Amino acid sequence: MVKFILSSRKVKQVSALLTGTMLMAVSLPGFAAPVELTLDEAVAMALKSNPSVKISESELEKANWDVSVAKAGKAPSVSLSHNASRYKTAASGAYVYNYNSPTDRPYKVPVPDYLTTLYANSIDLTLPLYTGGKLEGTIDKAKLAVKVADLGIAEAQQQIKLDATNGYYSILQTRNLVTLRGESLDRLAEHLKNVEAQYNAGTVAKTDVLRSEVEKADAEQNLIIAKNSYELAVSSLNNIISLPLDTELIVKDELKYQKFDKTLEDCIKVALTNRPSLAQAQVNVDIAKTSIKVAESGNKLTVAATASEKWHDSDFPGTENNTWSIGINASYNLFDGGLVRAQVKGSKAELTKATEQLRQIKDSVQLEVRQAYLNMLEAEKRIETSKVAVVKGEEDYKIAQVRYSAGVGTNLDVIDSQVALTSAKTDYVQALYDYNTSRAKLNKAMGIAVN
Repeated sequence: MVKFILSSRKVKQVSALLTGTMLMAVSLPGFAAPVELTLDEAVAMALKSNPSVKISESELEKANWDVSVAKAGKAPSVSLSHNASRYKTAASGAYVYNYNSPTDRPYKVPVPDYLTTLYANSIDLTLPLYTGGKLEGTIDKAKLAVKVADLGIAEAQQQIKLDATNGYYSILQTRNLVTLRGESLDRLAEHLKNVEAQYNAGTVAKTDVLRSEVEKADAEQNLIIAKNSYELAVSSLNNIISLPLDTELIVKDELKYQKFDKTLEDCIKVALTNRPSLAQAQVNVDIAKTSIKVAESGNKLTVAATASEKWHDSDFPGTENNTWSIGINASYNLFDGGLVRAQVKGSKAELTKATEQLRQIKDSVQLEVRQAYLNMLEAEKRIETSKVAVVKGEEDYKIAQVRYSAGVGTNLDVIDSQVALTSAKTDYVQALYDYNTSRAKLNKAMGIAVN
């Protein structure tokens, strides 16, 4: 055997080298430091970076620009045009007498075709004075669309908050399940040692050892599944908060129970007042009503003021021979083949659709609130019952162990009590998870604003 003896100076150098290597490894992309998160921090990151919110914000920006487009229809429009043309004028059978013939006798000569070049410029101004409410209705529709887009941002934020909250709770749930599966495996491993010791002493049969080994192997598989579920939950939350999917997360909170003090009727009232999707549906009804007015304007008189100034010349750029005009242009649609009538009918059909959608969404919002509220109450009751089951299960498992060690109990009693204890603890974790996620869904269903 070869021994290496290092001086204190060498030890310090090696220590410094290892420390530097570790620090460098942490700074490398493959060794990213874990990210610690509270629930509020996870929600804030999701709201800041999730594409859904950014998409909704872009839709709002477009809606604001659409208002500017609609308002531009009421402003005067000025156009500048230039035209350059060259055309041929035919003689069309005309003729003249030629008096310079050699015989001194005049004769008819056809007038030849000739080419003309013309340059023309004009400035035209049009100002709508009255459009039967079409321009005003178009502007109103654009403004209402801004409200819809603004409410869309609120709806997207609330959905992202719910997704981040559920993702965070999934990590807490799966982390607790990993712990429970690990505890179950430890109990079965310890029990297997006890069974093997008694088997070696000749007090129990080989079947006890085999059955305990099977249960231990099954617990190992359950632990593997639980760990995989935890990794998937972490990746899912990373996706929601826009972090690399392999980022290690350390969640600081715990699954816990907090009493909810609102009644179902109170929750429904809040939802009918605050829910963005319901407000969007109401605005869509207003948009449909405005669309009818816009369509009906097709059968009304339109009036516009016009002004024009023109120049034309045979020499470029054609700025001579100036003329101008001002006037009022009024028009009325006498016959359009039923176009306006069809547009009005279509707009009224859209109003019917929007009205029914409003009623449908109102009903679905109330149903969504009721489902989330009742699911929360059901999970709340399960929290209490499963908590009692955990206490009883722990006591039963201890008694089964003592009885087996004393030779008055069976191996099956210990295994069954261990399974029952693990099941009770799992039910408790599941009840806490269901309660918290149902409460988060209830907040979303009520349209609670995102701070």
